[in-house]
Amino acid sequence: MNNLTIKNLIEASQGKLIIGNEKDECVNFSKDTRELEEGDTYVGIKGENFDGNLLWEKALENGARTIVVQGINFENINLEKWKKENKNIILVEDSRKALQDIARFKRCLYDDNFPLVAVTGSVGKTSTKDMIANVLGQKFRTLKTEGNHNNDIGLPFTILKLKDEEVAVIEMGMNHFGEIRLLTNIAKPTISVITNIGTSHIGNLGSRENILKAKLEILEGMKKPRIIINEDNDLLRNWHKENVSNINTYGTKNVSNVDIHICGIENVSNLDIHTCGIENVSNVDIHTYGIENASEVMAENIELKEVCSIFDCVIGNEKIKIRVPVNGIHFVYNAICAATVGKLLGLSCEEIKNGIETFSLTKRRMDITDLKNGVKIINDAYNASFESMKASLKSLSEYKNKRKIAVLGDMFELGDYAEELHKKVGQEVVKNNIDILICCGENAKYIVEEAKNLGFNNNNVRYFNNKDEVLECLLSNTKENDVILFKASNGMKFFDIANKYMAEKNI
Repeated sequence: MNNLTIKNLIEASQGKLIIGNEKDECVNFSKDTRELEEGDTYVGIKGENFDGNLLWEKALENGARTIVVQGINFENINLEKWKKENKNIILVEDSRKALQDIARFKRCLYDDNFPLVAVTGSVGKTSTKDMIANVLGQKFRTLKTEGNHNNDIGLPFTILKLKDEEVAVIEMGMNHFGEIRLLTNIAKPTISVITNIGTSHIGNLGSRENILKAKLEILEGMKKPRIIINEDNDLLRNWHKENVSNINTYGTKNVSNVDIHICGIENVSNLDIHTCGIENVSNVDIHTYGIENASEVMAENIELKEVCSIFDCVIGNEKIKIRVPVNGIHFVYNAICAATVGKLLGLSCEEIKNGIETFSLTKRRMDITDLKNGVKIINDAYNASFESMKASLKSLSEYKNKRKIAVLGDMFELGDYAEELHKKVGQEVVKNNIDILICCGENAKYIVEEAKNLGFNNNNVRYFNNKDEVLECLLSNTKENDVILFKASNGMKFFDIANKYMAEKNI
């Protein structure tokens, strides 16, 4: 177990020890004073609306042995009480950066052979991460990102949880350039996974090509780049196949041998690709999974059912029948991705099969609840992009002989693409033969507009200005055997509608 000492924290963060003992060990880390246990290390984080540094005394009172904080003038504070209790106080210039530097130090205590799988992509990161972790857990003690703690705070805290695990599966999220670069240089993955390149955050990044570019920053933290990609995703497939010569190879050796794959961008003269720290980019080890295009790991003979999916997983010369305990083609992709990771790390086909068939989703991702009134709720309202909307509507369409109700809201961070992509959701509503469409949100009106334009029955469409009206409509008009999908970006808080509906009807 590679525990950190106070001295390690000071060296990593360039902090100042106000009081304490440099030899004390730090095992568990937290940023929440309500969750502290005796002996924990508290890191005060300053956010937009809240400054955790100001709770330093509360943290010590609640059991923290060590605190790492910024912006506190300890010169005029009597610390005798805390000295007597053998507490440690470290003052840093920037506690968020200190957290990242300490996590980076922690990661370096594990040798280059320690398997760390990093998962990113436009959609499906969390469910793919969960499935990979469950597969690897059949053979190894496995650490994984909890929930979607995949940003510059959540990822470092996950790294700091490393103890005696044999492998880690870390999720990486982003919505701007440079964010994956920061995360990958903390986590130092040995295997990277890119699930797909879609339209999430396209309003921030301007194009899918730029989203690909931002995701590929994941390679920069890898000593020996080894990446797994979805070969059925158009941009990732093109990245795999095509060469681009106009590259800025900052910090690269053997530039004459560079063989960078990138998507089919027509005008590459303005393309700015960074491959920092990769000694020979032509040696990137690329592995593929897919359904439609020839890949190392493939799914065949797929049967999509109401509550599961069954398929043949083909790995080289081996074929295994797998039952995914969630419906939807996107979970078949997650499964073959997890199988690819498992095979690379030496798992048997039986271990891979067991890991896929026993995995469970993170809460609010395709939560399915059967109510006493005979209604089935699909609560997938944690987040939304066009690709995830499309997948969820396809899953809803698999319910036969039931009335299918889609309750859809706005997708965020789409910028100038908002109208176009919401209209495309309307097309998917019609394509998947949804029976009733209920929408709420500024841009959700385009979903309704497009569905009507394509002939969706006006009597089966409802558009509301607020969520209370949506709830009232559902409570008054749903009946036994209905299936209701809730889907919108997290900020729309559609999970509140789902929870209130279930509270009223499940009695």
